[in-house]
Amino acid sequence: MTNLPRPEYPRPNFVRNEWLNLNGIWDFEFDDGNVGENEKWFISHNFSRQIVVPFCYESEMSGINDKGTHDYVWYRRIINIPHSWKEKRIKLNFGAVDYITKVWINGNYVGKHTGGYTPFDFDITNFLKWKGNEEIVVKVEDQSFDQKQARGKQTWIGEPFACWYTKTTGIWQTVWLEPVSEAHIQKVRLAPDLDNGNIKVNVLMTQKAIGKILRVKIKFEEFDIVETQFTCLDSEMNFALSLLSKNFEWKIKPWSPEEPNLYDIFLELIDDNKAVLDSVRSYFGMRKVSTKNGKFLLNNRSYYQKLILDQGYFPGSLLTPPSEEAIIEDIKMTKQLGYNGARKHQKVEDPLYLYWCDKLGLLVWGEMASFYEFTNDAISQYTREWQEIVDRDYNHPSIVVWTVFNESWGVPSILVDKNQQCYTVSLVNMVRSLDHTRLVVSNDGWEHTDTDLCTIHDYIESGKRFSKIYENKDEVVNGAPANKFTFAEGFSYSNQPILITEYGGIAFSHAEGWGYGNKVTDEEDFLNRFSEITDAIKSFDYIVGYCYTQLTDVEQEVNGLLTYDRKFKIDPEKIKAINDRIV
Repeated sequence: MTNLPRPEYPRPNFVRNEWLNLNGIWDFEFDDGNVGENEKWFISHNFSRQIVVPFCYESEMSGINDKGTHDYVWYRRIINIPHSWKEKRIKLNFGAVDYITKVWINGNYVGKHTGGYTPFDFDITNFLKWKGNEEIVVKVEDQSFDQKQARGKQTWIGEPFACWYTKTTGIWQTVWLEPVSEAHIQKVRLAPDLDNGNIKVNVLMTQKAIGKILRVKIKFEEFDIVETQFTCLDSEMNFALSLLSKNFEWKIKPWSPEEPNLYDIFLELIDDNKAVLDSVRSYFGMRKVSTKNGKFLLNNRSYYQKLILDQGYFPGSLLTPPSEEAIIEDIKMTKQLGYNGARKHQKVEDPLYLYWCDKLGLLVWGEMASFYEFTNDAISQYTREWQEIVDRDYNHPSIVVWTVFNESWGVPSILVDKNQQCYTVSLVNMVRSLDHTRLVVSNDGWEHTDTDLCTIHDYIESGKRFSKIYENKDEVVNGAPANKFTFAEGFSYSNQPILITEYGGIAFSHAEGWGYGNKVTDEEDFLNRFSEITDAIKSFDYIVGYCYTQLTDVEQEVNGLLTYDRKFKIDPEKIKAINDRIV
């Protein structure tokens, strides 16, 4: 179809050339009585609506724009698969679907996935007819009022309220098909070892790849850095490749926001006849994240983080960025304001956003959408989805921090409750075990347990009052500077870097909606308050970074530096000058 929505390749750090984008018009139906499975809608149903995928039905860009409560929805699409793919295995990929997804192909049940923010796929080969039309039917369940379900900033009372917004139901990222050989690469994990000048590579393949040749090539710009090959003795291969060329003098090119150097890596599976069975390309950045003596280090050097809170909502499309251009513009505007990073708040962001942060140079703090009721089922699913998050995003050099909880959401009694404390500790250590290349924050804002960074949220308006409260570091880390204890009972500060990871939130008096504290009347008032509080934070040597709330307005919350439709409220050069100023 023409004007295909979100036409770009959806998985930019694991690219295959052959694929088929399934975004666009799908048949659609609400199933408020949850009768569709009993009535076998997956075999036959007269769908009464159409929807534009990958936009949720609550959004304008979906073509439906219904803000009502519909906990069960169905999708249907008729496709024709290229006949040249007939000898391949066919994978049906979903970027993200909120929340419980069931899939049928030609009336046959294929599988189920639970979780609203991570990708999944099904091998649909055995269910295809290869005689023209193939039918895909998808059912999604998304309980609107369930606080055990990880929902982040999606309202659970029907209407948006406070800092919770319109919910997202169903497919909200790209759907696509790809053909693969029975012997193919399933996953590539790239761990930079900056200190030793090599890249550690983990390649997971199907069993049919055993005995085949794995060819690997690494390039930087126009330079060939590495070209080698291995015989696959197992379906999982681990090896380290030196990036220090023996043929000519070559220095490692580290990745940073100021110099976002990226290496390209190409992997091919080859059979005995030298035929290429699978070909994948990816990339990596040589960067190291660590801490020392209360400082945050990037590539072994102290680095001051100037972050902005970014919730990733868009007018007209909600959680789904309307286009790749919109993603790029958000990143460029963030940098234009003088920020070197973004704290992606309560959302596992579109992979295209992370790709462009890698390309353009922007640090990212990755964060999962919270649940709000602490139960065994909630923590079980939350843990599984965190594993999928780390798995999906491990290779992005821009991500430097994982935030597993925010402001005690989901663990409301963490200050004193040992069960909730133990869960955050276990989750922090699980993420560390899966990813040693990044830092992990236990509970951003306050009431920390086991954490690599000490992060505090404080929306105090006065820079002078901030300076008074924060003048004694020991009282800050052992007390409750923002009326919440910095550490939970039984846990204490151990020289972690300290950052103010939410502050500001200034709104204008003429805007309908809310911000933090008193509203300001004009640009001069805004800049005076913004400058005073930002300078106060920067005046303390023991504070090594900050995160301003926030990049854009979101629905009823109007404290962004930009409006919801991405218009600057303040001259960005004036904001940048304050961010860049040395105090």
